[in-house]
Amino acid sequence: MRIATWNVNSIRSRIDRLEAWLQRSDVDVVAIQETKCRDDQFPHDRLKGLGYEVAHYGLNHWNGVALLSRVGLDDVQLGFTDVPGWGDPVAPEARAIGAVCGGVRVWSLYVPNGRTLADPHMPYKLEWLATLKRNAQQWLAEDPAAQVALMGDWNIAPQDDDVWDMAYFQGRTHVSPDERAAFQGFLDAGFVDVVRPHAPGPGVYTYWDYTQLRFAKRQGMRIDFVLGSPALAGRVVGAAIDREERKGKGASDHAPVVVELED
Repeated sequence: MRIATWNVNSIRSRIDRLEAWLQRSDVDVVAIQETKCRDDQFPHDRLKGLGYEVAHYGLNHWNGVALLSRVGLDDVQLGFTDVPGWGDPVAPEARAIGAVCGGVRVWSLYVPNGRTLADPHMPYKLEWLATLKRNAQQWLAEDPAAQVALMGDWNIAPQDDDVWDMAYFQGRTHVSPDERAAFQGFLDAGFVDVVRPHAPGPGVYTYWDYTQLRFAKRQGMRIDFVLGSPALAGRVVGAAIDREERKGKGASDHAPVVVELED
């Protein structure tokens, strides 16, 4: 089974590229982030026409997450228990959707961007991650053999190798000690970064800003991850970042990340 995660940065703008990539990559399950649309605007029919069941969680033109699966899509969950909210009035955002696909509990996650270290979004981001970790720990406590994939745009570069220049990022989000500690908390809880062993750095990224020719200059960040439970990590036989998909007209600023699981 092949599972993947991809921040498409607006599915309505990227649907042609997504369709072509799905046909070319032959993936069974895809976690998508930043759909940037309501459910009634999501291209359900076009994706179902490719043989995928679809679950989408989108409230407006911001955020939005989805799951596509051709190996089953059961027990869909919008958000996780006690998920923090944002706004006035405070309400949950469309940042997490989970379902059982081919026996794996897959989560598509779009972790909040802290914006700046002093912005109110930073404590929101850390609270969101802490709550997700508590949920993930509970899932493993209830069933240590559970197959769980936490997939998506984490908006964190957990290692120095995960950014093109640490000096440039000093004092910025994504690399702060608090954010890195939050990411490490999932590893300490038993989850495994299943892609890094197959695609080690430095210079291996999943995101390149559109401005200042960042992609052409290879000035990127590694912020999209698949964290697997111990049982799932034991099934991983390969993984790759599809950097080619960041090229060309109309590309997302993120590249897909693909993981190969043995039966």
